[in-house]
Amino acid sequence: MLTSAEIRQQFLDFFASKGHQIVPSAPIVVKNDPTLLFTNAGMNQFKEYFLGEKQSPYPRIADTQKCLRVSGKHNDLEEVGVDHYHHTMFEMLGNWSFGDYFKAEAIAWSWELLTEVYKIPKDRLYVTVFEGDAKEGIPASTIALAEWKKLVVDEHIVYGNKKDNFWEMGDTGPCGPCSEIHVDLRSDEDRAAIPGRTLVNKDHPEVIEVWNNVFIQYNRKKDGSLEELPNKHVDTGMGFERLVRVLQNKKSNYDTDVFTGTIAAIEKAVGVVYGFSQSKADIAFRVIADHIRTIAFTIADGQLPSNTGAGYVVRRILRRAVRYYYSYLQYKQPLLHQLLPLLATQFENVFPEVLAQVDFIKKVVKEEEDAFLRTLDKGLKRIDDAMAEAKDGVLAGKTAFELFDTYGFPVDLTKLIAAENNLVVDEPGFETEMQQQKNRSRAATTVDAEDWVVLQPDGANSFVGYTQLQSHTHVVKYRKVTAKGKDSYQLVLGATPFYAESGGQVGDTGVLDFGTEQIEVLNTKKENNLFIHFTQQLPTSIHAPVVAKVHATRRLSTSMHHTATHLLHAALRQVLGSHVAQKGSLVNDEQLRFDFSHFAKVSAEEIQQVEDIVNEKIQANIPVVIKEMSKEDALALGAMALFGEKYGDVVRVVIADENYSVELCGGTHVGFTGQLGFCKITHETAVAAGVRRLEAMVGKAAQAFVNQQLAELSQVKQLVKNNQPVKAIEQLQDELTQAKRKLEGFEQKEINSTVQQLSAAIETLHQQPIIAAVISANSADAVKKVAAGLQAAHHQASVVLAAAIDGKATVVAAFTDAFIQATSTDAVQFIKQKVTPLIQGGGGGNKNLATAGGQKTNDLAAVIQAFKTL
Repeated sequence: MLTSAEIRQQFLDFFASKGHQIVPSAPIVVKNDPTLLFTNAGMNQFKEYFLGEKQSPYPRIADTQKCLRVSGKHNDLEEVGVDHYHHTMFEMLGNWSFGDYFKAEAIAWSWELLTEVYKIPKDRLYVTVFEGDAKEGIPASTIALAEWKKLVVDEHIVYGNKKDNFWEMGDTGPCGPCSEIHVDLRSDEDRAAIPGRTLVNKDHPEVIEVWNNVFIQYNRKKDGSLEELPNKHVDTGMGFERLVRVLQNKKSNYDTDVFTGTIAAIEKAVGVVYGFSQSKADIAFRVIADHIRTIAFTIADGQLPSNTGAGYVVRRILRRAVRYYYSYLQYKQPLLHQLLPLLATQFENVFPEVLAQVDFIKKVVKEEEDAFLRTLDKGLKRIDDAMAEAKDGVLAGKTAFELFDTYGFPVDLTKLIAAENNLVVDEPGFETEMQQQKNRSRAATTVDAEDWVVLQPDGANSFVGYTQLQSHTHVVKYRKVTAKGKDSYQLVLGATPFYAESGGQVGDTGVLDFGTEQIEVLNTKKENNLFIHFTQQLPTSIHAPVVAKVHATRRLSTSMHHTATHLLHAALRQVLGSHVAQKGSLVNDEQLRFDFSHFAKVSAEEIQQVEDIVNEKIQANIPVVIKEMSKEDALALGAMALFGEKYGDVVRVVIADENYSVELCGGTHVGFTGQLGFCKITHETAVAAGVRRLEAMVGKAAQAFVNQQLAELSQVKQLVKNNQPVKAIEQLQDELTQAKRKLEGFEQKEINSTVQQLSAAIETLHQQPIIAAVISANSADAVKKVAAGLQAAHHQASVVLAAAIDGKATVVAAFTDAFIQATSTDAVQFIKQKVTPLIQGGGGGNKNLATAGGQKTNDLAAVIQAFKTL
């Protein structure tokens, strides 16, 4: 039986023999494409070739691409682990033709590989052909049909509609008919009973698609119409995990050697045996085995878990895995980080970036697990409170959504806990809240872009801004864009000096001078291979020649900060160690921000060392040399390449002393380090587990910062009336500490006095001792201390105290277990049901101690009465 590694290699070797260039996978985290957070298809890295924005260096390409599908159109997350063939991260094997071969070769080679190399029985394979769409005027794929008829009997050809057999990149863009290959994995008895052709594209778990040949021949315009592309392309994709399942003759993708090693490691860690079933425990095994791959590869490619954007997707996947092992494998400690060394070793020969960073990834994952396990505990406490508040045996949909959104509880877990407490969840209410959140998110991010208006069909789009800040050029194309109800425009120039935002460096701003009018450029970004200039308006004469002028002062200051970032990176590696690697950056005209891998806070002494080294390099006025060379030569020179970045065959190398700083970089830089003036590090903090951040300034920005600091120091000296402000402040702190102690002593005497007075007012309710009163207090904490003092003096007493503090109400309820049993009311129930309506506020706590605060203070006597009438 072939191993998964052998299957992958046979695919690549086959297409190499057909004249294809084998290229590495692009990073799974997408940059320079606003339509995507992650690579979700093999074609993503070649999008600019399909769009005609760049010429492919090779007419034929093959690869295995890391892909991730969890959000948007391809949202498979909730199916992952429940079924046996959906995944979040998966490999897409693909072969590509850019204006070279077309349908005949693609079909013949796919059949040859599956039947002659992989030896899949032909009678188990079915192919689909696009039947055409009369409504849109799209003809049937007669060429594809004719090619398949040469290879396949008619009974194994299935005609598909536009939904199944017409592929589109998105609402607009390249598209075309596709021809899928499906395999029937059922037993001979089942195949004899029901023909496989009737189960193609019917979501049958054993009749599955393994390969899709997409023939890109149209462009979908904004108005929905189609136009023929001048060059025809082939875009194929074969799910690696499904292919391995077929060739290893397994019923589930998770039974193949892609996943069995990870599942065995989970079994060993949690002490539970995987049962190959649909039980919650076995689903948990599959969820973890899938999700750990996504977590590892996204972090390796530079995307840390966070609360926004792509980082939120990674965090959500990680937390889903934690929920499953916590809830269904009864494992209450971090698990995922334990699996990473095995995973890194498994993929070291195809995706080596995980093994290269395994210690860093482990640190990030473990800290995320620790944090979420604490959150889960809080969520369980919240659901206890929510169940206590439930009315008519129903847990509110809004509460179920809060548990999902804030604490990561899937609704099925909430339903399970509710059922154990004889409650049901308001599922329609939950779905309403979920839909409202999706609508809010969609509204916040929706950008409506019209079709490009092309002025010069064959117009070039080049960047000349490394050597000049002004160029005589013309508009190649433009489009109108609407976002959040506001219209703006995007222009593409033939040659532009404007640097497009990338590599952490912000985009240039400036002016487009059309002679009679000037249009301000607010930003410049790169979309695939297009340099796009953002403006608020169009010129009156869009066809007129234009002089593109970059804001020179802003560009120079930005370039200074970018060069400083390189010097800072090298200094950090000298001071902290070679494990330091860039994990993110922001470079603008005001400051630089540099994120890097390091497992401890950078001390003040280390920061000073780093700053001193950078300033030595600045004072040495080292030439900043920029060269273009092959990637191999650059790495041989010692250039640092960043994980998660996509580099071409020819790279740009920025050198500030070959023995100090050599980096691959596409940004703009100064000619000599002396132009930076001096560097001042202004801030150091943690960003995520194992990632620290430094902020710094150079040039005039650094000078302004230092001047501001000196001015503030001068003010401090005047305020403390002392030229030695540190000593003066230390003395003030000592005096403040002594004053606080005296005040605490006075407060404690007042509390003791109040406790003594109230002890004389003890009453009985339901044969239980109680103390209830409206008191005077300076803080909510003082009210709680009085309640604690009363219970310490009278162990069996339940206490309710109310006070008006700074115009707001404070209420404390402290109930004994005996009182709760006698009244069938605990402290939280009393606060939420009786108190908060009276004081117009909110509150919470636990069954024995709860507090509330509110705006209304004139009904505090009613609070006491409500307690006495329980």
